[in-house]
Amino acid sequence: MSQPIANRANVAALIPCYFEEKHIRDVASRAMKQLDLVLAVDDGSTDRTSEEARAAGCEVLKQAQNAGKGAAIKAGLKTLLAMERVEFILILDGDGQHLPEEIPAFFAAANETGAPMVVGNRMDDVRTMPFVRKCTNRYMSWTISRVIGQRVPDTQCGFRMFHRSLAAEFLTTESAGFDFETEMLSIAARTGCKIAAAKVSTVYGDEVSKIHPVRDTLKFFKLLKRLRKSKAQV
Repeated sequence: MSQPIANRANVAALIPCYFEEKHIRDVASRAMKQLDLVLAVDDGSTDRTSEEARAAGCEVLKQAQNAGKGAAIKAGLKTLLAMERVEFILILDGDGQHLPEEIPAFFAAANETGAPMVVGNRMDDVRTMPFVRKCTNRYMSWTISRVIGQRVPDTQCGFRMFHRSLAAEFLTTESAGFDFETEMLSIAARTGCKIAAAKVSTVYGDEVSKIHPVRDTLKFFKLLKRLRKSKAQV
């Protein structure tokens, strides 16, 4: 059976957010101009993140405690998968790094290629990307692409869209932090899913990265080891 055509009525946005009271209302409001359904998942913030998201008019799921970006995404997936009208789920960050106005690019990529998963690609224009991030993103994208057996030009981009059938698969993952986004790619590739790319902008403003350099780097290499082991057993 062919994949349904992605459009604003059957694509739902999922915005994981943690201490994003400054940006979430603007991001959610702009996303709602592109899609009929937007869900913000507040990962245990103690500021006004939830209140600001509700002020934008979107749906809000509040986690009692901070459990990590991956855990927040999985909680949102469970909520959205319970809605029959949702055929695709699109994830974007709540800090303003992803432009909601570029959501149609994901529709186009999915509809033109038939790929069940589309990942944003910022690497075609890295002039405004900090040098360290540019090098890190290129290295990680090259490494992860080799491990999963499929080229993904920007594996570190959290701006992505996928069919609900993949969302159900993602709920089986072990990861709960930022490493969850990498494991999503591995699961998609393992199921034989084609992963397409949609060109998106590189946006850096006053947001503060929530990635812990040491802890999350160690998690990344542990995940790579686990993915390589799983691949060898297939």
